[in-house]
Amino acid sequence: MNTDAAKVLAAFKPGSTVYVQGGVGEPLALRDILGRDPEVLANVTLTGCPIPGMNEFDYAGLHPRARFVTFMLPAAWRPSFQAGRVIVRPASYSQIAAAFMSDPPVDLAILQVTPPDAEGMCSFGPCSDFGPLIWRRARRRLAFVNANLPRAARGPVIPWSAIDEAVEIDAPYITADEAAAGGEQAIIARRLVDLIPDGASIQTGIGGAPAAALLGLGDRRGLVIRSGMVTPAYQALAEAGALASEGHVTGLALGPDAFVRWATQTVGFADTTITHGAASLLGAERLHAINSALEVDLFGQANVEWRGGKLSSGLGGAPDFARAARRSPGGRAILALPATAARGTVSRIVARLDVPTVSIPRDDTDLVVTEHGVADMRGATLDGRAEALIAIAAPDHRERLAAEWASMRRSF
Repeated sequence: MNTDAAKVLAAFKPGSTVYVQGGVGEPLALRDILGRDPEVLANVTLTGCPIPGMNEFDYAGLHPRARFVTFMLPAAWRPSFQAGRVIVRPASYSQIAAAFMSDPPVDLAILQVTPPDAEGMCSFGPCSDFGPLIWRRARRRLAFVNANLPRAARGPVIPWSAIDEAVEIDAPYITADEAAAGGEQAIIARRLVDLIPDGASIQTGIGGAPAAALLGLGDRRGLVIRSGMVTPAYQALAEAGALASEGHVTGLALGPDAFVRWATQTVGFADTTITHGAASLLGAERLHAINSALEVDLFGQANVEWRGGKLSSGLGGAPDFARAARRSPGGRAILALPATAARGTVSRIVARLDVPTVSIPRDDTDLVVTEHGVADMRGATLDGRAEALIAIAAPDHRERLAAEWASMRRSF
């Protein structure tokens, strides 16, 4: 075992709590190191905010007495969740930040940062969501100092002197290719384009339609990025001249390496209290929050957490941005989703959510967009909401939805 691996393993103590950076900031080398000697995880409680699709490595699965307290549930972690080794704390991103700042300090924070600059400062690179909040309160800090990690020109830093243990690496970090939107997502994107004015502040969540909508905004001017995450479509907007010259803020950049390096030089990075905090978002003019959902019911309530009756993913930042956009003068909280799933056999517009929780309440949604149209919830009556949502459901499901609404309506 090399010296650096031994240094990492020695940092794990029975009974301790350990923060592991998530998103694109997860140090991939940690997976291999812990996989070689999982016994160090016995009676250790890990915590962090892994993002489904990015952080699918199940640390709690390495040892039966390991625990991981998480706020989102990646699919690969389900066996450990069922076994009781993964504990889920449901919370939006702003609430996660508040928890990290009010919970007892972790014994060890494991971070990934760039090498120090001339002033002795290490950048969090393209992932500044929670690490900058954690390190100040952690009892000890172990940093994977990755020479390949792009430095953010404007973003949080940690002094080299504040790092208790440094493991210097030159290794890949988490990147991804952006899939092209096709079919109904492309149609939804065209509908979304008509809703975004010049000078809007833009947030896009995970999902093909929100990301694809950006590609149609090249003729807009003065757009400002106020998104928890940026993807390559934002670079296309910049190249088209659609972005304002300043004011852009994000917490995470996901895409190919070339895009991430562009983002870290162009967009300001900040922690979650700024990217998702209510006080900060109050200053975002004409905030247009474009998020997706697994399903929306005829009351306008959205489910972003449950798929097929099972917990899938988590709340993420959608509730924070939807709430802020609803309160932003000239802003809009938009949910965009295909009208059906399972090749048209399952309607994603449903009469009533049949899941344990409501992810986004009806009063935090302005517009719902499918490939069949736009349903405007603003000022709509109870029946008006249902009628508007039925009208944007897939035609094959509208008659059934209308009948279900009429039946429910008689019981009100």
